[in-house]
Amino acid sequence: MSYELIATLMFSTMMLMLLTGQRVFGAIGFVAVVAALLLWGDKGGFDIGFSAAMKLMKWYPLLTLPMFIFMGYVLSESKIADDLYKMFHVWMGGLRGGLAIGTIGLMVLISAMNGLSVAGMAIGSTIALPELLKRGYDKRMVTGVIQAGSSLGILVPPSVVLVLYAMIARQPVGQLWLAGVVPGLMMAALFIAYIVIRCRMNPSLGPVLSPEERDMPRAEKLRLLRGGLLPIVIFATMMVPFVNGWTSLVESSAIGALAAFTAAVLKGRMTREVFENSVRNTLGITCMFMWIILAALAFGAVFDGLGAVKAIESLFTDRLSLSPWMILILMQLSFILMGTFLDDTAMLVIVAPLYVPLVGALGFDLIWYGILYTITTQIAYMTPPFGYNLFLMRAMAPPEIKLRDIYGSITPFVLVMVLALILVMVFPGIATWLPEYVYNKP
Repeated sequence: MSYELIATLMFSTMMLMLLTGQRVFGAIGFVAVVAALLLWGDKGGFDIGFSAAMKLMKWYPLLTLPMFIFMGYVLSESKIADDLYKMFHVWMGGLRGGLAIGTIGLMVLISAMNGLSVAGMAIGSTIALPELLKRGYDKRMVTGVIQAGSSLGILVPPSVVLVLYAMIARQPVGQLWLAGVVPGLMMAALFIAYIVIRCRMNPSLGPVLSPEERDMPRAEKLRLLRGGLLPIVIFATMMVPFVNGWTSLVESSAIGALAAFTAAVLKGRMTREVFENSVRNTLGITCMFMWIILAALAFGAVFDGLGAVKAIESLFTDRLSLSPWMILILMQLSFILMGTFLDDTAMLVIVAPLYVPLVGALGFDLIWYGILYTITTQIAYMTPPFGYNLFLMRAMAPPEIKLRDIYGSITPFVLVMVLALILVMVFPGIATWLPEYVYNKP
């Protein structure tokens, strides 16, 4: 049996197992170990799995994963994120679409606290969505805003998914996080611009809050401002030393976790229940990602041993005579197709052994490609008919919001994200400028 046929059989078996509902790490790890045993016998097969486990355990930046997840859950469980939305509510309610704009701001900061798109979706659905609907905002507008804003979770640092990409692509986590800053803020600005334009054209989509709701003593407004700015202060406490080279990435993550914990204690919100929920959720998500990374490393090792990457590169460049940019565009389209039934981590783990080395062989920057990947997968997340975020939104939304409303709400925001993707592809400096500036400073 040829190596190309073995690689195709491995890939198709893995996809079949995933379609039957098997866990991502279980399907990928099983295929990797069985293929290694059949190809190289007992010794070679067991060595691949053991080597992947040791590589994972020795990867020092992985310590950032539980730190940032813990920080996000502490801020969420202690309701510090609620204070943030109250600040936006009072200070931006006087604008047309002001609460929707504030919700995008909330999502950016939630992303900076947690690094998971699901966290942004959960907080937006429980905190922002009821308030927006109660104040007469169009239900299609607001569901689209929350879904689009939550997509920033895997782009704005500290993105958990970019940690996974860094491990698989063997790229520095710090550079990937910095590469996501400008594209993430650019995408948020494009969302805000769309909201402003739509609400100016049709004021009924985002009405101004009544004076009774906005008028309050200046002292109360300043108190809300201080409470809402606390997450920003925590983020700055963590990131400023890292950007200036005073601390390593792992040290900065520890500072962020400690700052969030201290803030919750000082505000009197660090109860036993908050602490237990934060620790339990942190352990669950961290272990899940570690199993996924372990399976991906084992699967990638088998693919490397088969020479599958070189075979695919030869197929695209020699036999089909495709240009590097055409191959890259086909990769992005395949992500959108897979996103109709897989989440972002599953997509990365499945195709990373093929795509990441191929992207490097074609001469593209792997840091830049990591940002393209995150934007593309989030577009796939929100693309009908089976986008993961669409059904997640339906599960969290109130009964008056139907699935057809959710489908209709997301189209303009997907188009905005496609525009952002094109801009990053055409102007790579949007993603690469900040990491080059920080890491190349004298």
